[in-house]
Amino acid sequence: MFNYTELAIAFFIALISSFLLTFPVKKLAIKIKAVDLPNYRKIHKNVTPRLGGLAIFAGVFLGGLYLQPHHPHLPEIMLGGIIILITGALDDRFAIRPVIKLTGQLIAASFLISSGLIIDRITLPIIGMVDLGFMSVLITVLWIVGITNAINLIDGLDGLATGVTTIALTSMFIMALIDVQILAAYLCIVLIGANLGFLYHNFYPAKIYMGDTGSNFLGYMIAIVSIVGLFKNIALFSFIIPVIVLAVPIFDTLFAILRRAYNNEPIMMPDNKHIHYRLISAGFSHRKTVMIIYAFSVLFGTMAILFSYASLTTALVITFLVLLLLHIFAETGGLVMGGKRPILDSVGRVFRKRDRER
Repeated sequence: MFNYTELAIAFFIALISSFLLTFPVKKLAIKIKAVDLPNYRKIHKNVTPRLGGLAIFAGVFLGGLYLQPHHPHLPEIMLGGIIILITGALDDRFAIRPVIKLTGQLIAASFLISSGLIIDRITLPIIGMVDLGFMSVLITVLWIVGITNAINLIDGLDGLATGVTTIALTSMFIMALIDVQILAAYLCIVLIGANLGFLYHNFYPAKIYMGDTGSNFLGYMIAIVSIVGLFKNIALFSFIIPVIVLAVPIFDTLFAILRRAYNNEPIMMPDNKHIHYRLISAGFSHRKTVMIIYAFSVLFGTMAILFSYASLTTALVITFLVLLLLHIFAETGGLVMGGKRPILDSVGRVFRKRDRER
């Protein structure tokens, strides 16, 4: 069972550490010129320091040091996290090529696989538990690299990736408590604390960005938590639960891949057509755009929790609602049929008609 006092103490250690250490990290980033320069693709107008992920990592490390979790795969998890952190920091300072970043992510994933931490099975309705066999290694690598890059791609507005990952981790934390997943709960609580400590500096208008140092580290850690926690869930659709929790970054990443493939553009080449940029183009302010994506993240996180413990019928209903929410999310960002909004416009007409009848 959990000692909730220890969880609370670890949370505050991570939060305060991250909050305080962001100040020297900011000075370090400016000194070594690890800064984000404005350009045509970006929203911000001022030179802003990166490397904020170092403060997040430090908060997680110190909070974890207090909890001192025991797990057979923990050394490889930590080693992989350090590789991811170094790779991100190099990119924040030198803007390394995408293939080098991918290499760092693959090296981190290889440590986990060599230790035996893999997605080895999933649960399907009627069929039950399905062993993935030789496919387990490939699926694990794709999951780790995919989620790491998904968080990286959504990190385009002040406080966006920090908030979205905090919401996802909160959903995971609740499920870890219910399922008594010790390591998953420990990792979630220190990650949430470190995120919130950094968010004070990162929310609009941001004084510092987490950079690839932070987004890669958070993506990697969320992938780890989902492997040790969510994929081990015995729910009817265990493989869908982490996808629902991370629906916003996963959806945005998949759309970016399809869009770039269709336009014959390099898949890993950054652009300004992600969902957050689309919302701003649609007329929403920076702050409102972030809050809209937060709201969708909360909805998806809540549905994932309900989905985890639902009957088959309820799970199917939730699946339909998730798909509906994704469609509405896409409409909000102008991603459907060249910017058309059939569902949102229909709902708007209903409310306008009611107003006239009053």
